Amino acid sequence: MLASGIDYTIFFYNPNIHPEREYLLRKDENVRFAEKHNVPFVDADYDKDNWYARAKGMEWEPERGVRCTMCFDMRFERTALYAHEHGFPVMTSSLGISRWKDMNQINGSGVRAAAKYEGLTYWEYNWRKGGGSSRMIEISKREQFYQQEYCGCVYSLRDTNVSRRERGKTPIELGKMYYGKNEAE
Repeated sequence: MLASGIDYTIFFYNPNIHPEREYLLRKDENVRFAEKHNVPFVDADYDKDNWYARAKGMEWEPERGVRCTMCFDMRFERTALYAHEHGFPVMTSSLGISRWKDMNQINGSGVRAAAKYEGLTYWEYNWRKGGGSSRMIEISKREQFYQQEYCGCVYSLRDTNVSRRERGKTPIELGKMYYGKNEAE
């Protein structure tokens, strides 16, 4: 974003992340980065009860399915409201850099949310092009970011652990994986 001349603020609204320990770990990583680089950071509500209410009936939907669309919609709607209330003309998300996510699904949610407010645009940037995924790994190692092993929600954690067991792997251990270091360092 800086290379594109965009001065940005990190808006952290992730009521989907489970358990709370994982939520705090991910939030703390964002805070650490923001403080290190003097980036404004907005800590939105951990609105997990609202998220669970919206996810009701979608507990067994697959990754990239309607539950994920609901989750993106909820988070982008809150982001767009904040952007509108605070005079931001553009909003975007780096969620699309993940190869595990459907960029069209993410961008669709962002565009729908921004369209509700006159003067607000969702920036549909392809974070994967031009070596973006490699750059993400490079930055993550340099910053020694926590390496997330599942999307974040309780259902993603459940399904990821089922898949791991089926492949003879151990379940995810929260807080264990970091780019460029291990937890004991």
